Amino acid sequence: MPITFAIIKERKTPPDRRVVFSPEKCQEVIQKFPDAQIIVEASDVRIFPDDAYRDAGFKVLEDVSAADVMLGVKEVPVDALIPNKKYFYFSHTIKKQPYNRKLLKAMLAKNIEMFDHETIVNADKHRLIGFGYYAGLVGAYNGFRGLGLRDRLFALPKVETLPDLEAVKTELDKITLPNIKIILSGTGKVTRGAKEILDHLKIREVTDTDYLSKDFEEPVYCLIDVTEYNKRKDGGAFDKEEFYNDPSDYESDFMKYAKVSDMFISGHFYGNGAPYLFTREDAKHPDFKINVVADISCDVDGPIASTLRASTIADPFYGYNPQTETETAFDAPGAITVMAVDNLPCELPKDASEGFGDMFLEHVIPAFFNGDRDGILERAKITTADGKLTSRFAYLKDYVEIAD
Repeated sequence: MPITFAIIKERKTPPDRRVVFSPEKCQEVIQKFPDAQIIVEASDVRIFPDDAYRDAGFKVLEDVSAADVMLGVKEVPVDALIPNKKYFYFSHTIKKQPYNRKLLKAMLAKNIEMFDHETIVNADKHRLIGFGYYAGLVGAYNGFRGLGLRDRLFALPKVETLPDLEAVKTELDKITLPNIKIILSGTGKVTRGAKEILDHLKIREVTDTDYLSKDFEEPVYCLIDVTEYNKRKDGGAFDKEEFYNDPSDYESDFMKYAKVSDMFISGHFYGNGAPYLFTREDAKHPDFKINVVADISCDVDGPIASTLRASTIADPFYGYNPQTETETAFDAPGAITVMAVDNLPCELPKDASEGFGDMFLEHVIPAFFNGDRDGILERAKITTADGKLTSRFAYLKDYVEIAD
């Protein structure tokens, strides 16, 4: 049975140039799945122009309400939602974000089946698609850009002014780094992207033991995960499963890295209730040495004390004064330079869109034509066609019932 997918226009401000499928990927979809049809909503902000879709053989329309499934990236404004459709986009509702409660209520009222890109997971609950890798690439690059600007070492251009990842790496080839020590946290896609930048710069990765105990004549980095920057309060052995289920018996062990590091790139996922990596008191400590934080995870007023707010692509850096616990200029003496942009993949829209499309075609599109045999759609669905929350997301009931 034919299914029509629509590439919808991104309407959020500031405009997002990313898209689920490039024109080339659209062609691949209809070749692999003959029952798939794709139409494109006209847009003047998308990284791939309307003519590129027309040239690839797809209709570009002002009205895509004939489609069955709407494919977007960012939140859809309430007044642009078309009733009785399936929607895919990042809704930012599953953590009960107050600013999007009206959006979830509207989808329920309009009998929309909502599938959040964040909720597309396999049977082991591992996310299958996302932009994390690109956030890691851009975030690490921005960290070095901030270092260069602050210390007047070099002037890297903004990623958004460059055409693609290859151009980003070409710019990195032009710089020379001082002998700094860099800590990179995490194990997932964000960290993989950041590590790619570090490795491209030919920064040597060293072991935890060497990093903590030695000085080097070259820039080096150390990759750490939860077992290394947390410890049991009673001094016992770290139990990962116990930590993830209930981290209350654990405390941060990050300070040992902060005492010997110049830069911190955060690629970790922070779970509710986990110990903060470093607190405002930690940052005041005379031995606290980190003076550049590229906070890709960007949990505001959370596990990284210097992240007072999200920054923007237009103005990506600010300073954190550890003594006063307040914001200052990014290059102020004694400040920690902070990069905390929360929409980093937007700076690399072409690569990010192409990578996202690869994942979406591999993991999601087949589910529409194989009876959802792997449960991808069933697990991802937040709201039903009759205006109810699915059982997996029933915990949002009190959130949507709050009066606006």
